[in-house]
Order: sequence, then C-alpha cells, then structure tokens
Amino acid sequence: MDNFEHVKRDISWLSFNHRVLQEAKDKNVPLYERIKFLAIYSSNLDEFFRVRVASLRNLKQLKKQARKEIEVKPKKELKEIKKIVQKQQNEFGRIFRNEILPELEEEGVLLVSDLENDISQVQLDFVSNYFTEHVWPLLDIKFIAADSEVPFLENKGLYFLMPTEAPNIIGCVNIPSSQLPRFLTLPAEGAQFQIIFLDDVIRICLHDHLEQPVKDLYSVKVSRDAEMYIDDEYEFPDDLINKIKQALSERNLGAPTRFLYDNNMPKSFLKLIKETFKLDQADLIPGARYHNFNDFFGFPNPTNRASLHDLELPPLPHLELEKAASIIGLLEERDVMLHFPYQKYDYVPRFIREAADDPLVKEIKITLYRVASKSAVVEALLYALTKGKKVTAFIEAKARFDEESNLFWGGELEKAGAKVMYSIPGIKVHTKLLLISRNEPEGLHYYSYLGTGNFNEKTAKLYCDHALLTGDSRLGKEVEQIFDILERKIIIPKTKHLFVSPFSTRTGFVGKIEKEIKNAKAGRPAYMILKMNSLEDLAMIEKLYEASQAGVKVQLIVRGICCLVPGIAGLSENIKVTSIVDRFLEHARVYIFANGGEEIMYTASADWMGRNLDRRIEVVMPIYHPDVYAELRTIIDLQLKDNIKARIINHRQNNRYKARPKNGDGLRAQIETYRLLKEKIEVKEEVTS
Repeated sequence: MDNFEHVKRDISWLSFNHRVLQEAKDKNVPLYERIKFLAIYSSNLDEFFRVRVASLRNLKQLKKQARKEIEVKPKKELKEIKKIVQKQQNEFGRIFRNEILPELEEEGVLLVSDLENDISQVQLDFVSNYFTEHVWPLLDIKFIAADSEVPFLENKGLYFLMPTEAPNIIGCVNIPSSQLPRFLTLPAEGAQFQIIFLDDVIRICLHDHLEQPVKDLYSVKVSRDAEMYIDDEYEFPDDLINKIKQALSERNLGAPTRFLYDNNMPKSFLKLIKETFKLDQADLIPGARYHNFNDFFGFPNPTNRASLHDLELPPLPHLELEKAASIIGLLEERDVMLHFPYQKYDYVPRFIREAADDPLVKEIKITLYRVASKSAVVEALLYALTKGKKVTAFIEAKARFDEESNLFWGGELEKAGAKVMYSIPGIKVHTKLLLISRNEPEGLHYYSYLGTGNFNEKTAKLYCDHALLTGDSRLGKEVEQIFDILERKIIIPKTKHLFVSPFSTRTGFVGKIEKEIKNAKAGRPAYMILKMNSLEDLAMIEKLYEASQAGVKVQLIVRGICCLVPGIAGLSENIKVTSIVDRFLEHARVYIFANGGEEIMYTASADWMGRNLDRRIEVVMPIYHPDVYAELRTIIDLQLKDNIKARIINHRQNNRYKARPKNGDGLRAQIETYRLLKEKIEVKEEVTS
C-alpha cells in the first residue's frame, strides 16, 4: 500500500507549519498577531523536533532489515526535513528582520539591536541596575576544560557559550528566561518605546562581572527527546501511573534532537562545542542571534494600541441555554450544539453543577484528556461530590505534555471521593464525553455531552470545536457503553448510532464511502464533505482514491497533515483539499455524506489517522436534530467558501491561497461564523421582544 501516491506524514506537517508562517507574513493580519504567529511557528517546530524527529532518529538505530520491514528510510527523511526546515527558518528570519522589525519601528516600538548606539547613558544605567538586582543572582557561570564535568543543558533552556582567551576552554552561562521576562522595556526617551532582549542585558553587563575574560557570547538552545518510552502494553493501571510519574521526572533529560546555535559562531568554536558536549552532526542546526521565539507570545505592547491586535470577538451567549431555567429541561425538548470559541464555555460547568443540584440525578461520568491548569469543569465535579453525587472520571494520563495536570486533578477528584480511572494499557482514551444519569418517573434517562474538543476552558477560547448536548436516549445508552468499556464491564460495544474506535470507526467510515461509490455508479447523488485535523491513514486515503475514480465528488478541509494528493488524473481528480489557518485553531471533525440524496452528518473526536481509528478510544456521533444539523451545515458551507484564509493543498505543497474575487469581496469563514451566530441571537431577541 505504501507504493501509491501520497505525501510523507512529517513532510506534510512541515507544510502545515509553513501555513502558520504565512500568517506572520500576511500584512492584513495585525502586527502583534503576526508576531504571535512567529511564536506559534517556533513552538510547533520545537515540539516537532522533540517528538517526530526524535522518533525518526531512534528508527535509525534499528537494524537495516527491521527498517525494511516497516518501510521507513529515516536517514533520507531526516535529511529532507533538515532541508525544508532550513528553508523555512531563512524565511522566518527574513520576515522578522525585514518586515516585523521595521513595522514595529513605524509604530514607535524599537527592538534594540545596536546596543552601542541606540541606548543612552540613562538607559544603560537602568539596564546595569536591572542586571545587578534581578539577573546576576540567577546566573550559573561555568568554565569547561577538557577534563571538566560538562554541564547539562536543559531542554528549551537558553544559554550563552563563550570562547575564552585560554585555549579549549568554553564559558557557559544560562539565560534565565523561565524566571524573568524575555523582554525589558527601557525608560522612554522621546516618542519611541525601546525594548531589549534579556539576552542583551547579559551581553551588555556580564563582562564586568567575570574574572576570566571571554571573547564573545554566542546563544544556543537544546531541544530534547520528549517521548517517555513506556512499554505499557501489559501493565496494570497502578504500575502504569507510577511509570508515567517516573518518566515525567526524566522527560527533560532526553537525548538532544536539535542544537540551535548562532550562525555567526566561528567554525573552530563550533567544532570545540560539538566535541565537548558530544553532539552528533545531525544535532547541529544553524540559527540567528536569538532563539526560542516562543517567548514572543509575551512581547510587550507599550503603545497599548488595540489596532495592533485582532478585533475582540467576545464569546457569544447561546440564546436557548442562556434563557433556559434548566439545561436538562431544555434537553428534554431538543438537542443543542455549542460552537467554541464563538460561544461561551460557561454552559459546560453549569450543566455539571445543575446535575449536582438535581435530586433526580444519580451519577455523573466524564472522560478527561487535556485538563486546564485551572479547571472549572473539575471544580464542578468536586462540587457534585459535595452534593452526594456519584462521580466517575476517566483521566488519560498519557496525553502528551498534559500528563502532570491530568494526574494532579485525578488526585484531587480521588481525594474528594470520585471513582477515578487512568490510562488503559496499550491504548489512549481520546474521546470527549460527559454522561448524566437521572432517575425519572419513566425510568433511568441519560443526558450526554459529545464533543470534538477537550473539557478545557482555556483551549475553548482558541480552538474551533463543536459540542452536542442531547437528551436523546439512543445516544445516551450508547455513551453508557463507552464508559462500560472504560470500567472493564464489557469488552466490545454494540452500537447502532455511534462509531467507536478501535471497534467500528474504520469499518463505519469505510461503509459510508462504499455506499457513496455504489450510488455514484448507479447515477444517484454521491459526494463527501470531510473536515478533520489530519488525514494520514493510507487505507482511508486509498478508499478516497477509489471513490474519486468512481465519480464521487470529495471536498476535504484539512487543517494539518494531509498525506492524500488531490487532483491527479485517473486517481484523485474528483478530490479537492483546502486548509484554513486563521486566528483560531480549526480543531473540529465533521463528516458529511450524500447518502443517495438523504444527506447525513457526523461530528467526531477522531481524525483519519491510524492511531485514531485503531489505537484510541474515539467516538463518532450522528447529528439528528434538524436545527442543529442546519446550523452546523451552514458553518461548514462557510468554510468551503472561504477565500481569505483557505489554502489549496496540492502535490507541490506550496500552500497557494484560494483565488479571491477581483472585486475584493472575500469571505473569511471564522469571522462569518461569528457574525452568523451573533445575528441569530439578534433576530431571535427581536422576534421575542
């Protein structure tokens, strides 16, 4: 199967990150938002090296025969990755130097680079005092000789390495950016605001505090392997949690995957560093004078001009939920869908609190994949426990980079009396479900929340997701089966309405595609509109190629990885792919099928990746309520029409923007979605008044 036309997963991901970089380049994006996109690009790339590059480099250690069996050529792919990254990094530097910095200066903000000529004596004294009072106490200075112990360079830590007058001795000093702001605003002189890097505070002042003279300071940064390498296939849950806790304490000790260094560093000094720190040639990535642009998330705006940021789009109320005396009472009558970040997240913890106060509610069950550090959802669950409710929480302790927060909240829930279950060995639980069981006069009834995104109010302000709230017993009874799996009461669910990974999601979607193929051949309406974060599974891609060849029209909206190649004659000419990268991160999964003229729609927690289909607990849910269906369909239509932020995915991976109309009237789906939901409120309020 690996022989047919497709793009390698990691190459496609780099193409996605290039789309992020395009936002930093787009002059229609407010200046400080462009700076933010540089930070996002940098943060994404760092994680890519810590996870994906680390994985490929580990594959290099396999014997040749083993690599043949898994059909991977890590050495070749790593070389290709390095070439693409270097090209993107050059573009990154050009955008920053030639576009962002001059435009900042036009706005009266100077990021000082000429330390000798752009700082007055008054400002220099300010910097010197700041260094003595705040920076100097945090510095750890070492001089490394051939027989010295080599200091450990922490993951994502920033350092200066310094050649000294003594031969073969390296000076090393940390840049304490995790303890101090990365940027320092200088006392104003005139109309211009001046800002300097923390790095340059050290550059200006360090020499006067050193006993051993150094020639220059060159910044470096190390990214380390973030994989925890836990063999959890046969672990008991308690053993697995202990292993995760141990691995968390060791994560930042992983092998280097990227050693960024100032490209102005003399080659002889770089060679000495490589030998001293025992670095591989593949570790070495040339960079500019400053590293870790992730810190630009906190770049100060001393002008306080709102025009330098995105227009505020405060989360909207959901009119029915806002006016409902009881959410459960509303769900007895109809389904409701929330669209984040356009609508308020407050209704989710309110739903749980209402259940806590309801004497008929018997139990609350929830799956938690990424828990916010300050979680209103967990606080609502803790409140339910104080009201005597039975609370069952499944917490995924293997959610990368959120393990610590998840374990903390799991511990808090356990202490309060909740039944808490953690990771299932060998599989991740990625579904986002809430189930409220209520003893009603007619018997036990279920109220469910089925989402495409996490129970996380922080990311709900940034991620585009859809959450279905329903009292439909057809769905509620099947959600209960998912929890029965997690509680080990059953092994395989028997669901008619939900697709559940790893049991029926793949076969369910394949069945829908095959029906479209059959209808196309019979001359009936046949199309698919598929929105997801990532399309990587080769078997699903092959099935989409088969559908295209049968005449099925396929429209894909894929935010991130897309290994499918559209528009190839005789293979995929009926497939079109666009990707939307805008101020909010498109995170929802929506799957629409013509179904012979009686269109059907699903939302899901699952992308079309092997892990989502076969190695995770995921849920795909049908949209039955006509009003919810119509609203979500309109939102998807807006995304299909987007010609401002939509890029065309093609075999060249060049991220060409979708053609805009010559009259300049473009459609930006995220802004239009907000406007749509806002206008619906205004219309309904006008009607009711």
